[in-house]
Formats: sequence, structure tokens, C-alpha cells
Amino acid sequence: MQDGWQKYSYEGPVLYFDRAVIDRWKGETIAPSEKKARSNLAYQAKKQLNLIASSNIKLPGTIRPVI
Repeated sequence: MQDGWQKYSYEGPVLYFDRAVIDRWKGETIAPSEKKARSNLAYQAKKQLNLIASSNIKLPGTIRPVI
């Protein structure tokens, strides 16, 4: 991995307009910060749900660094 980049994982619900559309979704990404990791994971969830990139989804759970 590049310097400063970390692998992050998420396991939890995916909300679409504040309604749970997936109760337990899992995803992983490599990013330079937790904020960017959340963005990457949200984009992955949108693609799996066949939503456009500008769709309003939230990942309310905790994003954890993978050691």
C-alpha cells in the first residue's frame, strides 16, 4: 500500500432516504482517510443497489481500519 493509505471495512445497514434497504452490508476499501473510505464504501453500495452515484444513501455504522 502507498504511504498513508489504510484498508477500511464496514459491516452494517445501508439507508436510502433514511430507510434501511440492506440490514447487513459488508464492504472494504483502501483510502487515505476514514472520510474518503466512507465515500468509497457508499459508492460501492450504490453500485450494488443499481443506484446512480448522486443517490442519497447513508452508512450509519462504524468504519473500521483493517490491521
